[in-house]
Amino acid sequence: MKIVILGPAHPYRGGIAALNERLAIQFIREGHEVTIFNFKLQYPDFLFPGKTQYTDDAAPENIPNVRKVNSVNPINWLSVGRELRRCQPDLLIVRYWLPFMAPALGTICRIVRKNRHTQLICIADNIIPHEKRIGDRLLTRYFTGKIDGFIAMSREVYKDLEKFVREPVRRYAPHPIYDHYGEIISREKALAHLNLSPEYRYLLFFGFIRNYKGLDLLLEAMADKRLQTGKVKLIVAGEYYGNEAYYQELIHKYELEDRLVLHTSYIPSSEINNYFCAADLVVQPYKSATQSGVTQVGYYFDKPMLVTNVGGLSEIIADKVAGYVVEPTSERIAEAIVDFYENSRATAFTAEMQKLKQKFSWTNLTQNIFSIYEELQKV
Repeated sequence: MKIVILGPAHPYRGGIAALNERLAIQFIREGHEVTIFNFKLQYPDFLFPGKTQYTDDAAPENIPNVRKVNSVNPINWLSVGRELRRCQPDLLIVRYWLPFMAPALGTICRIVRKNRHTQLICIADNIIPHEKRIGDRLLTRYFTGKIDGFIAMSREVYKDLEKFVREPVRRYAPHPIYDHYGEIISREKALAHLNLSPEYRYLLFFGFIRNYKGLDLLLEAMADKRLQTGKVKLIVAGEYYGNEAYYQELIHKYELEDRLVLHTSYIPSSEINNYFCAADLVVQPYKSATQSGVTQVGYYFDKPMLVTNVGGLSEIIADKVAGYVVEPTSERIAEAIVDFYENSRATAFTAEMQKLKQKFSWTNLTQNIFSIYEELQKV
């Protein structure tokens, strides 16, 4: 099949770009012709919360990646839509994660579907965003109104689709495992690379630091007296996308300076394996969520995880089997961490992780995409 993926890719950084590139690789392995229609302007600089939108990592090889889309230029939307309409891909896969993108992506899709050949399938990271703004629903309706079918990577998003699309053609396919972030190495080697002492045990908070991700809850949990007496440190690996001063105040308030390892800049892909292999437990103390790519990185590295019972996170982790699912409070997070170390859960949890991760395959995602395509062909 001739397939176009419409969404970010290299040189843009982040999990959405990473998934698009890995999905393209999977389609190519399955024998399809794939092109990524990427952004040439994703966010205007004044709207972007981090330091840079771009990665210094090398571009993945052998993935056709053309930078075409300007998210804020309506003339560009018309041009890209007409180009895609003319080239007539069998399948246009559109990533949707933020209502800000709805005008651009929705307009392009409206034009493409006029060729009466291309089927449009959306992989929906979010339908209702974590950080809500006025106009979100109106924008999302504009986008979803001309999409033929949907892939939801969490059951929450699967249900949310009913609020915007009457009888949506949809499939639930959990986020596949990110398996392209380097080799699994020993704890000792990872700690040596990060210049960390093997005398301590390490928790890991990984990814962009935004309010909904609950780092403040985890910092409060680290202040628990039961954790103060043990040799446990928290690695915070990721760039601030919010109020850094707020977190620094919490660190000072709870006197955590000596119990944290702060690597609060963007972590390049080549370094990710060091952080996961150094950690005993990956902690995702989110206040709201749909799904998370961090979980799927953790699965690849066979790392037990602690997630909060929000969105689709609890669908991915088996509570007290491969990790913990707790309520999003500092007390419950601290209790789980204490239990993990006091009862030496790591070996048993890791063994279960290795069994469970088999269901998060890339072929499962592509099979669900083609299942929707075949259903649409019968209409």
